[in-house]
Amino acid sequence: MIRTAALGSAATLITGTLAASLLLAPSATAATAGRDGGGHAEAIGVQIAAARAARTGIEWKDCPADWGFEKPIQCGWVKVPLDYAKPFGKTIELAVDRIGSTGTKEERQGALVYNPGGPGGSGMRFPRRVTTKSPLWVNTSKAYDFVGFDPRGVGHSAPISCIDPQEFVKAPKADPVPSNEADKRAQRKLAAEYADGCKERSGEMLPHMTTPNTARDLDVIRAALGEKKLNYLGVSYGTYLGGVYATLFPNHVRRMIVDSVVDPAVDNIWYEANLGQDVAFQTRWNDWQDWVAKNDSVFHIGNTRAKVEAKYQELRAAAKANPIGGVVGPAELIGFFQGAPYYDSSWVPVAQTWSKYIAGDTQALVDAIAPDMSDLAGNAASENSNAVYTAVECADAKWPTSWAKWDRDNTKLHKKYPFLTWSNAWMNLPCATWKSKQSNPIEVGASAKRGLPPVLIVQSERDAATPYEGAVSLHRKLGGSRLITEQNAGSHGVTSLVNPCINTRVDTYLLTGKVDAKDVKCGPHATPVAPAAAKSLAKTPGADFPAREELPAVR
Repeated sequence: MIRTAALGSAATLITGTLAASLLLAPSATAATAGRDGGGHAEAIGVQIAAARAARTGIEWKDCPADWGFEKPIQCGWVKVPLDYAKPFGKTIELAVDRIGSTGTKEERQGALVYNPGGPGGSGMRFPRRVTTKSPLWVNTSKAYDFVGFDPRGVGHSAPISCIDPQEFVKAPKADPVPSNEADKRAQRKLAAEYADGCKERSGEMLPHMTTPNTARDLDVIRAALGEKKLNYLGVSYGTYLGGVYATLFPNHVRRMIVDSVVDPAVDNIWYEANLGQDVAFQTRWNDWQDWVAKNDSVFHIGNTRAKVEAKYQELRAAAKANPIGGVVGPAELIGFFQGAPYYDSSWVPVAQTWSKYIAGDTQALVDAIAPDMSDLAGNAASENSNAVYTAVECADAKWPTSWAKWDRDNTKLHKKYPFLTWSNAWMNLPCATWKSKQSNPIEVGASAKRGLPPVLIVQSERDAATPYEGAVSLHRKLGGSRLITEQNAGSHGVTSLVNPCINTRVDTYLLTGKVDAKDVKCGPHATPVAPAAAKSLAKTPGADFPAREELPAVR
């Protein structure tokens, strides 16, 4: 008891001295305090937490067997404050994993930390790009340890929940496209109940589930890894996390790649961002329908976009009247079909499954879509991911509370962009009745004047989840950054696709820090090849798609 008290006093004295020195000489972090709804307390708190983590380090061990990571991947924990304004208060532990660089000691450049997006996605599969020998990452893995982590609230890192997982995945759910006001009232009730469930099941965590806090966690992880500066790859929402990190810690960045970019403008986070997605998803949905029509000799769905769309509406109507296999209704169909606008790697399997259904194979569609109620772990992970998505977006910004505004905006959008609009609206509606603190979004922006090195931005022109304008916006806000545009393409997560114009520049940047003298425009990666159009799909350029662990998290 006496020894514990003495150690506690010593620790307080050490960190207190550190805090005093930081107050006398504010860092770039302290200078940005208040721009994210936080203040000087959070700015000092993260420096205290990072100093503590640097002293402690990470105790790397073999990963728990049920985590699913093969040797030589190792796992560990990093302790961070729940509330950075109270660095000596309650802490949570973040799960991290790594695989060491494969090159020589002279080739090693440190750790490369990854976030796949979401919010709510786990980066823990990132080291598997080495164990699975992903060809796009061979050069980079010689220079860097690949490090993944579960952000706060995700997976193994103090996971949050909003509803019983089995209830969350249960199907069929109500058709997202309302037929009348009664349908809208029912969806509003479900959204409010979900918000209440988040407060009831995870209330203590909710005020602290913000992107700035995750960025602070990232800096603590950097310190725990023994890295003076951060090497970072962020995809999808991970680009917003990267932009916030670059704003709060510009002189802590060594190399940063952001891929498929969220527009970080204050007035875009997050309500407007989701409306913008509805427009972009419709564009990419149309692209996929055109491709299906072009390959009608393979799929037999329709030889024009109009005919393919008519078949889709026919499928929706049939599923609404009588859920396929008792479990696949319109909501489940949208969840399945939105994979095609997200990823080119989904173009063939989605079309094949649909084609089989039209040919009479109902079970293929049910097997591809229906939830597996026996997969308790998988269902819990899905519910957790959705809970974090909701918690972060609701906590990051103040959302409209007027149902009239939601109704007006989404009714108008649905007329021209019907594919995803109402589904997206209901997913985000809990933020209108959120029972926890909502912050003001951070004003993202930094440059070399504040110590930020060139950031590499990669974006496809027709991305559905993160429209192209987001990359242009972030490019303007990060001085000295370079933008690589993949023209006439729209897959989400460009750095995981085979496109030498992009791949070589990503390697060059990570290995040397060099960027082009000006922005670059690259041609598209290979268009997916319908199976009957080639002797072997695996031998065609269109088969060069990422493995599961390389796909960014989706919502």
